[in-house]
Amino acid sequence: MTLRQYILLMLLSTCGAWAAWLLVINYLAPESAGTMGFVFFYLALFIAIIGTTTLIGFAIRYWLRKDEVVFRQVSISFRQGISLGIVIVLALLLQDQKLLTWWNLVILILALTIIEFFFLSMRRQVPPEQD
Repeated sequence: MTLRQYILLMLLSTCGAWAAWLLVINYLAPESAGTMGFVFFYLALFIAIIGTTTLIGFAIRYWLRKDEVVFRQVSISFRQGISLGIVIVLALLLQDQKLLTWWNLVILILALTIIEFFFLSMRRQVPPEQD
């Protein structure tokens, strides 16, 4: 898959996810939708956030770091998009249950920051050349 195909597919998928989220908001009443309505709401929102933040993150990375490998930029942007999607959706779920406090949000962000540092530390190091 070329970069252009990836961006087009991600853009179309993101637009579809935002459209699905808007349809859920407009056509499902929260009191009558039940569990499946909330699952569709949060799933469509999660996918839409992942797509949006991945595309924005990749555009910024591609613009700032033209010398870096494109595959690495795409994978880092996608991983960080998933992380941001998790933070937002979990915060909304906690808020829905009236459990969101500032320290819950700090713990959630710290946990995902530690996971991000783990991924950054797992980058393959080039061994020094031996004489």
